[in-house]
Amino acid sequence: MLNREAVFSKKSLADSGQRFLSSQHSVSVAASISSNRLSSENGSSALQPTTLRYTTPHRQSSPPVLLFATDRLSKYMDDDTQDETMHGRMDESRLRYWFLLDGDRWLISAGLTVGFFLALLVVGAVDPSTFRAVFRSTNQVGITFQALIASLITGVTLVVTIGQLVLSQEFGSLETQRERMSGAVEFRHDAEEVFGSAGPPDPGTFLRKLIESSMTRAENLEDAIATNDDDELHEQVERFVEDLTENAKEVIDQLEDVQFGEFELFRAAMNYNYSWKIFGIQWLRSEYEGSLSASDDELFEELLDVLTLFGITRGHFKSIYYQWELVRLLRSILVTAIPALVVATATLLFLEPNSFQGTLLTVPTIIWVVGGASALSTTPFFVLTSIVLRVATIAKRTGAIGPFVLHESDRGDDIDLYDSAAQ
Repeated sequence: MLNREAVFSKKSLADSGQRFLSSQHSVSVAASISSNRLSSENGSSALQPTTLRYTTPHRQSSPPVLLFATDRLSKYMDDDTQDETMHGRMDESRLRYWFLLDGDRWLISAGLTVGFFLALLVVGAVDPSTFRAVFRSTNQVGITFQALIASLITGVTLVVTIGQLVLSQEFGSLETQRERMSGAVEFRHDAEEVFGSAGPPDPGTFLRKLIESSMTRAENLEDAIATNDDDELHEQVERFVEDLTENAKEVIDQLEDVQFGEFELFRAAMNYNYSWKIFGIQWLRSEYEGSLSASDDELFEELLDVLTLFGITRGHFKSIYYQWELVRLLRSILVTAIPALVVATATLLFLEPNSFQGTLLTVPTIIWVVGGASALSTTPFFVLTSIVLRVATIAKRTGAIGPFVLHESDRGDDIDLYDSAAQ
């Protein structure tokens, strides 16, 4: 029976790796995981990626298994610190992260529009001499702007209709509204038990208070465990609390002077990696169950309650944020669709093949005009693209709730989690 196959933190992994090498524990490079079980079920086996396992012989519990890829093990052991913010956990380029989440949506839309215009300009400048001839003979410009006008009217109508359907969920009977109010009041009572007083009404301050409470309870847990006879438990809890406190202080600073409805508030909430912390609490309680007193276990439970409340709060604020983003989308589409429709209609009605004689920077002026009109006419589409990119990214990276670590946004690239009970 495998006893303990991993430790909680990266520093613990390095220490355990050294103990493993010095005591000459057996190391197995597994090319197939759970093949015996699969063979007994269906007579087949499935090859899995090569992984490295090591064990320590003195624990008899069966915690969730941490499997570390061999090609990342040395890097993981050498890295003493890990950024627990959303950007740090995803380990992606700042430009891509800015484009998907951080960047101002109007700026992203403007950038896409300018990029589209420049692309048309470059294509038109390749062979500008034939543009007027094609314009006279085929009227492709007129056909294109006819299609743009039709798509603008149809697209705006469709977006507004979908928005009305989503917002209609806010309408309900008196009983429905009463149930929602009862749930909100009950939630505030739960928050009062955590804070010891009525929680603040401001969403940003409320989240900050929850994070401060989790940090305080984590420090209380560390103080209590300091007197425990199990040195390894003490070391694990100390490192867990250190990581939690560092992440909490960073998010608290980000929550200063932010207003609800702005992405900055929800971005800060995403940066608090509460799912991994809940898993850490459950892992520590399961692994060191025999070393914990009743008071220690109660302190773990209190910290778990705060993190659970934070997860519920973040999920609720995410739902409200989606509604605000939908309203912003509808408003932005309507604001940009009207000038886009005017530009497309004017180009269709008044632009002639002989219009705008001359050149600008060696490119015929009419190509500048047609390219600019086309780019402006597609602006509503780019506005829709920029907002949907952010909403879809948030939905993907916050899909997991509680101790379920399903997405890259909630775990490091070096760790895969499996439930040992399922093996």
